[in-house]
Amino acid sequence: MSQRHRIALIGLGMGATPHAQSLNDLKERVEVAAAYTRTAARAAAFAARFDFPLSHDLDAIARDRSIGSVLIAAPPNVHLELVRRFADAGKHILLEKPLEVSPARAEALVLACERAGVRLGLVFQHRFRPGALRLAQLLTGGELGPIAVANVNVPWWRPQSYYDEPGRGTMARDGGGVLITQAIHVLDLFVSLVGAPGEVAAFAGTTALHRMETEDAVAAAMRFKDGAIGSLMASTAVYPGFGERIEIVGTRGTAILAGGELRVQLQDGGSEVAGESGASGGGADPMAFSNDAHRGVLTDFLDALDTGRDPTANGRAALKVHWLIDALLESSRSARPIRLRQT
Repeated sequence: MSQRHRIALIGLGMGATPHAQSLNDLKERVEVAAAYTRTAARAAAFAARFDFPLSHDLDAIARDRSIGSVLIAAPPNVHLELVRRFADAGKHILLEKPLEVSPARAEALVLACERAGVRLGLVFQHRFRPGALRLAQLLTGGELGPIAVANVNVPWWRPQSYYDEPGRGTMARDGGGVLITQAIHVLDLFVSLVGAPGEVAAFAGTTALHRMETEDAVAAAMRFKDGAIGSLMASTAVYPGFGERIEIVGTRGTAILAGGELRVQLQDGGSEVAGESGASGGGADPMAFSNDAHRGVLTDFLDALDTGRDPTANGRAALKVHWLIDALLESSRSARPIRLRQT
């Protein structure tokens, strides 16, 4: 039996709920040493639901050598500061997406963890749903054959009241709109399955359905290094919100992952269904989903600490998604195809 890990939860806003539920689910492996927030109202609301020790002192958490890890669920624009503080204190990091608000700050964050010698995991829970895990196995095993076409579609919805909250959909706090805040989960899964495209040509903008600083709709064509082509559509203007969809067409068959349910049809007559369709926060309530996949993220993180490996969704993997998002927006701004950074 591995040693029980002591962890601190940093940030007790809306996004903390599935993390707290997962920490409770895995209490035989992990102990919450502190749950931090700056505001008394959030502390009181959180304490009414979860029996974790509350803290208003980041320095005390950083100094506590019995705390080996922190789970950070704070706004993106403070990630770099928090990660540097805790990495320098020798604590491993499990970080809510995105890494940061810009590629440069994201890269600095990853380097801070590497220089400090601590593990960095990202909360990309879509990787840990059963349908996605099975699709990854099929691709690794070559059952679909070489990929010819790969498409990703994120037709989600957010009402205007969502963007009326201070900081939502702004460059200063969030670093962008639908790509970096909502679609990033599906884009991470997509890139983990098929790799990052080599080149993208995109259009991005804000529809008449929202008043916001950043984009709420993006469409793009993609070309991959091996010659495969694909398409991307992501929006928070698709009322009332529908399940995300990844389509992978191989030379031996096609796989469609729609809202968590995987359907595979092979040219030799074989077929398979795995996973199940379920809510993933694509509608007006962004928290309308179970914490099962978040528990998978936390389990993988704890396994990584126990075995001395990097988490499956680690900092270097997350940078690929940031570079994809950056290329999509740059293509739209410049009205030309953009080649992606690779390293």
